Amino acid sequence: MKPKILEAKIHNLKFWITESRPQQLCSMFQAYLQKVDFTIIECVEHHFPLQGYTVFWLLAESHLAIHTFPDKNKSYVELSSCNCKKALLFRQLLIADKLQIDWQSAEDTTF
Repeated sequence: MKPKILEAKIHNLKFWITESRPQQLCSMFQAYLQKVDFTIIECVEHHFPLQGYTVFWLLAESHLAIHTFPDKNKSYVELSSCNCKKALLFRQLLIADKLQIDWQSAEDTTF
């Protein structure tokens, strides 16, 4: 029997958000992942000694990462998913919550 070859497609959402408080970011994005029914395998976070915070969710469908820049009151968010439907639902939740999102600047992540 010939093995089935799956085509890998990754759907990426990259954006900046005007929220940099770790607790709010973690709870807000955890809720989004659960509402869309992503399968959360693990969540890891790190508070940097001087400033900044990173949180990373390993998902069965890929991952979500958030990196804060508190001095700029901004956070960079990136969702990578092999499930197009879930990625679109995630994006719709963000838009429905009327968050201050900058989709355009995400391509240039340097300061």
